[in-house]
Amino acid sequence: MPVLYLSHGAPPLADDATWTAELAAWSDDLPRPSAVLVVSAHWESAPTTVGATETVPLTYDFWGFPQRYYEVTYPAPGAPELAADVRGLLARPGHDVHSDPHRGLDHGAYVPLKEMFPAADVPVLQMSMPSLDPRELFTLGQRLAPLRDQGVLIVGSGFTTHNLSLADFGDTSGHGPGWGREFDAWATEAVESGDVDAVLDFENRAPAARIAHPRTEHFAPLFVSLGATADDWAGAHSTVDGFWYGMAKRSFQLH
Repeated sequence: MPVLYLSHGAPPLADDATWTAELAAWSDDLPRPSAVLVVSAHWESAPTTVGATETVPLTYDFWGFPQRYYEVTYPAPGAPELAADVRGLLARPGHDVHSDPHRGLDHGAYVPLKEMFPAADVPVLQMSMPSLDPRELFTLGQRLAPLRDQGVLIVGSGFTTHNLSLADFGDTSGHGPGWGREFDAWATEAVESGDVDAVLDFENRAPAARIAHPRTEHFAPLFVSLGATADDWAGAHSTVDGFWYGMAKRSFQLH
């Protein structure tokens, strides 16, 4: 299976006809996965923790939106076998994998998946990021790579630029700010050329890195995705581009 890094959007993504169509077209071009494993920017927990393996209520981890966004459902099947495989791949002496059986999918998972697999018929498992350290997350991705041979779609879910203090809410024109366009262009070149060292050191190498990511949790899932493809890298390409609320919604498929 390929590996994805996608910009997941907030709940109003569902109202954006362009973006929802892009996500639907993307999923149509993918092989049908046996399950989906999501690493979301919105779940940091150490040690690594896997979420619910049964269908439980979603985690509505956002505030101040109209009530209808809190009534969205996505009853995807749980993936207990995948959870067991994740534990087997990641657990080692002194480093266990925890479980949180009550934690449902957060919006970094269900918002894009609802557009990509709207029937909610593919088992989904979410796991936490144990830290934001680029090398640690890259290594985590390498350990997860064997899941690809089982048909598991590994999805790093973040946002290519993410600075809410400079967001232009309501602007879906696709025209981002200058600093956002610079960072987006740099990230595209680095990822598509396979320059892993540059991506992992983006805070020092990318233009406007500290503006694009005052905190790095929305770029960090990309490190997992890169790790999962590192040992048999066959290239990457951009699948979604443009800007939404002034943030780069750039997304990648890695092979």
